[in-house]
Amino acid sequence: KLEKEVSFLKAYAVISTLLFGVFTVTAFTAQSRKQKFDEIDVERINVVEKDGKLRMVISNQERQHPGIVNGKVIERKGPRPPGIIFFNHLGDEMGGLIYGDNGGKGHFGSFTWDKVRGDQTIGFRHLESDDGKYQMGLEMWQQPDVPSDIISAKLETIKKITDEAARKAAVQEMMSKNELPTNRLFIGKSRDNSTVLWMHDMKGKVRIRMQVASDGTPKLEFLDEAGKVTHTLPDDSKR
Repeated sequence: KLEKEVSFLKAYAVISTLLFGVFTVTAFTAQSRKQKFDEIDVERINVVEKDGKLRMVISNQERQHPGIVNGKVIERKGPRPPGIIFFNHLGDEMGGLIYGDNGGKGHFGSFTWDKVRGDQTIGFRHLESDDGKYQMGLEMWQQPDVPSDIISAKLETIKKITDEAARKAAVQEMMSKNELPTNRLFIGKSRDNSTVLWMHDMKGKVRIRMQVASDGTPKLEFLDEAGKVTHTLPDDSKR
């Protein structure tokens, strides 16, 4: 009888161990499968490839990713707005959708895409002040063929130049070499309720300015490099 009981206990132990192993494997398998949720509260979601490479971050302000450029994490002195940040195959940030407050009652929203190892080249933005005045539209920027972390390092060095004339000359030299980001185009609504189209040259200077004022008056201006209006439609001189 004792031998039978011992044999039973051995069999019971083996079966229990096998069942526990089956349940464990099943649990891990279930976790790796597609899950469905009716509602979820989360502070941050990291979307990664199978090899662990980061491709997208959805986050609140406190846990927002600072961004990566040229393989280096961007150093930020303050918090970054909540939203979605995208990352390319190199691991660098390549744009995102962010939003937040702009003072007291004002707010902003921005959806932009970046140049490889650089900053934004195109974006849709809404910028609103406390007084309710706002600007919104499509913007385009010219980014240099230099990684933005290198540009930032150069600018930090220039800021340390004590002589104001020398400091401005250093910035101008970078601009002449197309080493600084510049505005190229804006089309949208300005804060004075005009609808506008501004086109800039490589140096960021406005060369064509078209607008329909808040009172409905249309105007087209051509400007030279110094910012002087050379031609106007309608031609005011013939009135």
